[in-house]
Amino acid sequence: MDGAKGLMMLPPMRYKANDDEVVEYFKAVANSTTLPIMIYNNPVDYKIEVSLDMFEQLLASCPNIQAVKESTRDTTNITRIKNRFGNRLAILVGVDTIALESLLIGADGWVAGLVDAFPAETVAIYELQKAGRIKEALDIYRWFLPLLELDINPQLVQNIKLASVYTKIGSEYVRAPRKPLTGAVRTQVIKIIEDRLAKRPSLPNYKNLSVLV
Repeated sequence: MDGAKGLMMLPPMRYKANDDEVVEYFKAVANSTTLPIMIYNNPVDYKIEVSLDMFEQLLASCPNIQAVKESTRDTTNITRIKNRFGNRLAILVGVDTIALESLLIGADGWVAGLVDAFPAETVAIYELQKAGRIKEALDIYRWFLPLLELDINPQLVQNIKLASVYTKIGSEYVRAPRKPLTGAVRTQVIKIIEDRLAKRPSLPNYKNLSVLV
């Protein structure tokens, strides 16, 4: 962890732990470091949900647990977290396809995937909605959605890396055991990327906007 400014933690992944085991696991790590921690709550992919009661236990004894990457895909969970914990726990939406909705109802930030290929569009959506320019954010978001759906796929890494080639930002290199896309799947993803690039919108000015309060 040399040089790390914080940690993002998943539940234990070797088996499906029960609630008490998950809480104790998070506590053991949190109590062994002073680094701030973000809990990654993604029951869709990892089959374990960190419930509000579990967060209650963690926040009571681990002050360095400061944020959640909220990936339950249930936007109402954002309101439940806010109602229960106020601003004690920063909420960062972790699912690209519900990012704008989540930000509008109270998420504090966005851990984005397609930002690696489309940084300007991602930042524009975030800044525009924060400034109350919802229609402009929504127009970009609607254009972006077919690309954002590449993030909710087991091959999301390959999808995003391929998109970054087409925007001349990155390469297709992926770490083993992942491999670059091939065959019909590759053809389908390229079609989505090329279609969106052909219709890529001009972005409004989104820098140095006043925040709507």
